[in-house]
Amino acid sequence: MKTVLMVAEKPSLAQSIAKILSRGNLNSRKGLNGVCSVHEYAGTFLRQNVRFKVTSVCGHVMTLDFIGKYNNWDKVDPAELFSKAPTEKKEANPKLNMVKFLQVEGRGIDYIVLWLDCDKEGENICFEVLDAIKPVMNIPRGNERVVYRAKFSAITDTDISKAMNQLGEPNRNEALSVDARQELDLRVGCAFTRFQTKYFQGKYGNLDSSLVSFGPCQTPTLGFCVERHDKIQSFKPEAYWVLQAKVTNSAGDSMVLDWDRVRVFDREIAQMYLNMTKSTKETKVQSVSKKEKVKQRPQALNTVEMLRVASSALGMGPQHTMQIAEKLYTQGYISYPRTETTQYPESFDLKATLRQQANNIYWSDVVKALLTEGINRPRKGQDVGDHPPITPMRSATEAELGSDGWRLYEYITRHFIATISYDCKYLQTTVAFNIDEEHFTCTGKTLLSAGYTTVMPWQSLADEETLPVCEGGDVFNVNEVKLLEKQTSPPDYLTESELITLMEKHGIGTDASIPVHINNICQRNYVTVESGRRLKPTNLGIVLVHGYYKIDQELVLPTIRSAVEKQLGLIAAGKADFPPVLEHALNIFKRKFHFFVDSIAGMDELMEVSFSPIAESGKPLSRCGKCHRFMKYIQAKPSRMHCSHCDDTYNLPQNGTIKLYKELRCPLDEFELVLWSSGSRGKSYPLCPYCYNHPPFRDMKKGMGCNECTHPTCQHSLSLLGIVQCLECESGVLVFDPTSGPKWKMACNSCNVVVHFFENAHRVKVSSETCVCEAAIVDVDFNKAKSPLPGEATQHSGCVFCDPVFQNLVELQYAKMKHPMHRGGGGQGRRRGRGRGRGRRPPGRGNPKKPKDKMAALAAYFV
Repeated sequence: MKTVLMVAEKPSLAQSIAKILSRGNLNSRKGLNGVCSVHEYAGTFLRQNVRFKVTSVCGHVMTLDFIGKYNNWDKVDPAELFSKAPTEKKEANPKLNMVKFLQVEGRGIDYIVLWLDCDKEGENICFEVLDAIKPVMNIPRGNERVVYRAKFSAITDTDISKAMNQLGEPNRNEALSVDARQELDLRVGCAFTRFQTKYFQGKYGNLDSSLVSFGPCQTPTLGFCVERHDKIQSFKPEAYWVLQAKVTNSAGDSMVLDWDRVRVFDREIAQMYLNMTKSTKETKVQSVSKKEKVKQRPQALNTVEMLRVASSALGMGPQHTMQIAEKLYTQGYISYPRTETTQYPESFDLKATLRQQANNIYWSDVVKALLTEGINRPRKGQDVGDHPPITPMRSATEAELGSDGWRLYEYITRHFIATISYDCKYLQTTVAFNIDEEHFTCTGKTLLSAGYTTVMPWQSLADEETLPVCEGGDVFNVNEVKLLEKQTSPPDYLTESELITLMEKHGIGTDASIPVHINNICQRNYVTVESGRRLKPTNLGIVLVHGYYKIDQELVLPTIRSAVEKQLGLIAAGKADFPPVLEHALNIFKRKFHFFVDSIAGMDELMEVSFSPIAESGKPLSRCGKCHRFMKYIQAKPSRMHCSHCDDTYNLPQNGTIKLYKELRCPLDEFELVLWSSGSRGKSYPLCPYCYNHPPFRDMKKGMGCNECTHPTCQHSLSLLGIVQCLECESGVLVFDPTSGPKWKMACNSCNVVVHFFENAHRVKVSSETCVCEAAIVDVDFNKAKSPLPGEATQHSGCVFCDPVFQNLVELQYAKMKHPMHRGGGGQGRRRGRGRGRGRRPPGRGNPKKPKDKMAALAAYFV
């Protein structure tokens, strides 16, 4: 029996697809990576009995990156990244072992059906999956087709079954357009970011951003925010005057009239008009005009409109909105949330979709009325050819979805019902008056038919817009005519909703990437989100944009990126080739980069005005090992130490606190040690600022603290404080924290595992002896009054994990940290920490490599 492997983009999708196609008759098991499940059932495919295996990936299988040496910021000129630096595809998440998992499940299969999301990114993932599986598939006979692509827009029985019966092929051109965008953004973004970050962080101490990043989409996005900021700053308010009249009829109904001149900017002229009209006691209605008007129902919902409304009306950021929308989609509550289309296809069953909402208590009356009276055809929108508009696929309750999930689902459902409801109709009445020779009017609206506003009440007419009944010639008393002084007001900061509109208008990003770009400028501390979800640029964001304008305004204007997006669209449509488009775009940015580097002094002049030199930043903390003067600790991101005498800067671990460590010094370089801590419930370790940036031993990497240092005799090193290999990760060692008493603990030097033990012990020491399990023996000394040891003993030595006396005194936890390990600087790579038994440096190793500097030479002396 032949085997068909079907691959979805997320584990939850794979499960839903398998349940629908197997009608619930399936067997499930976990895959080798422990994350993706495999669902198996028997069925028919191409008129033959086959065995189906349904599984998934977790987003992109591969990611694009430079080869090893080009990831070193210190050794590579950023200009080389445009052409010389070769790139390679790496596993997006090595811990998932996704390639190996796909090859294990794909070995010996006969057909593959790709159920990845139906957008350009999904097409790109299709070919990542094929690259992993094709080499291990059974070889097809002759020209037999073995690769199929399913196209679907919702996780419903109808959509999934229809997709299975109409299988197509993956789109190579769309996948290539994603490859081109990835490589362009990687090369351009990394080159500018590395140059900017190294140049400015080395000069200024209070930038408060760990990365001074540039992005072909990110920077124009920031440009829109700063442009609005500049308009606000340059705005000069101007006084103007308005005449306002209040009239009342015999029944006591009053109206406030609007002046037909609207406003005047000269006070004397305004006073003249007031003097002309204020003595008038009565006025007649000159005319009453009535006109029936229509407030149109909305077009069908696409991604950009959903993001706009979620930000402005629901107070939810674009990134958060997309996460919730994707969750609703994978659970089958809404259709695919990434679409640019605002028009339903002719074949779309609107009535069937509406019937599913007939019993929802919030809008059942409206839905039943529409089903009885007949639905209205949706307004004509734009069909981009990707996915149908975002639509509710089944009914739900708040209890099922949670707070934010329900709020977004409720809006999507109300919007859908509104699109097939009738327009809101109202009668607009305009009453005209003459007071002396000045013309005044009052406009009101009377509701005729609520239409779609029944289900979208926030768009209904306000009650106070209804006018009293009157006819031409009716006499009204003039109660007062007054002169109001007002001022022109500046525009407010851009809301996320307005920014999304600008990005869409200028072609910056796609419906899928717009939330990412907005989130990036927030994460980089270029803008802050104020009340009303308004985006206010920070000093850093303002100076960067002004600097780009000063050097090369095209770096921040949306024109170039918009043109590039059009070129990428041509690749996706098969009208342009991948290599020449990419080469052309890279050549443009390469020339701009060289000009930017040559002209950086222009931006630097702006930086000098807004930020403090690094030598004047921070506060004295620990002594430099070279000059023995105090170095300053700069707390603003990225936190670092600076010696103004030597003019050296040393990166530190991020996202924690730094303090002096008992004024102890590193035996290698005489630098005073500092202690990094993630908090009382997290982990902490000492480090030498110099060794942290210049690893002294061959088996150490940049960004390692004393808990990973392999110095054989230093009392703070891994060699003397390491206890055993970590219980959770492959590469870490549990290292004793001698500063943690009386709540003693040991923490993994690679992941976020923390082991608490021997609380309230007077003294804890790591012995030089080891247990048979290769863990170090620990000596514990308790006070007699607080000793938990049997027989009122106060001292005991044993293995933390094997000794039965210690069994109830050890507790495994996870550190309260945002990331498994917070590294400073650019240090990357897997740690190779060493612990006891498994952790001592083996004797008889070959001669170490020649040290790079004098400090490293001193370190080599100890080995």
